[in-house]
Amino acid sequence: MSKSAQFCSVIIKTHNSERYLAKAVASLKSQTRLPDQIIIVDSASKHPEYLKPFQQDPRIKVIVERADIGFCRGNNLGVDYAIKQSDFILFLNPDAFLTPTFIEQALRVMNESANQDVAILTGALLGYDIEADQPTGRFDSTGVFRKWYGQWYDRYQGLATSQIHLQSTEEVPAICGALMFCRTQALKKVLLRDREVFDNTFYMYKEDIDLSLRLKKAGWRLLFDPRLAAYHCRGWNADRAKMPRQYRLYSAKNELRIHMRYPSPCVVYSLAKYLSVRFLNL
Repeated sequence: MSKSAQFCSVIIKTHNSERYLAKAVASLKSQTRLPDQIIIVDSASKHPEYLKPFQQDPRIKVIVERADIGFCRGNNLGVDYAIKQSDFILFLNPDAFLTPTFIEQALRVMNESANQDVAILTGALLGYDIEADQPTGRFDSTGVFRKWYGQWYDRYQGLATSQIHLQSTEEVPAICGALMFCRTQALKKVLLRDREVFDNTFYMYKEDIDLSLRLKKAGWRLLFDPRLAAYHCRGWNADRAKMPRQYRLYSAKNELRIHMRYPSPCVVYSLAKYLSVRFLNL
């Protein structure tokens, strides 16, 4: 099958995403190789009127949920709609904007004979200031890595792009869920409960790491290619102290669950982190 004949779907899960969504969709419509379908799954936005222009676009499928079903369940609803006809699925955050050649280049990389065992491909996520409507000049993520004691982190996050010179394609331990170009064949091999790409019980946070580890355990590779790039507004506060406790609890609990699923000494760090959030609100 030629690259042009392969079916590529994009899934965007939204929740009060009116500040970003139009720019994200515009970046998809400006691709040198257009996606075959765009699926927006909205999870109880307070003012869903911002979805109307997209509902009127015949190239976009909009699924509206009245309940706040979370990041995982929302993306999985998109997968239910897309998985049968799609060769590739791009999970894209509503506050992430592709550079114009992203899909074309991603298909080229995934179709290389040496990369048939690559489940997820990503590129350089670059910071973007939505208020100034311009790049920050800093990295957001170049893959997700783990420190020796167990903390997962986005490599190079916050560093100036002028400081780091990315040159080679490489395998990475995990990939940020804001930008995941996935081979559908691989996703089908690791579905939970027969239909969940992301674990619905996670609700949000660390679900991208869980998916990455499931794929690696099944023998698939995760690839970072610096020739691919997108911008990300990172729509949460980087200062943990200013994040709502419930969000910090989701993150800590899910990290603990991951380290229990894939046993290692890192579970000690994750347990201490979870207990400090739950009982000390740290």
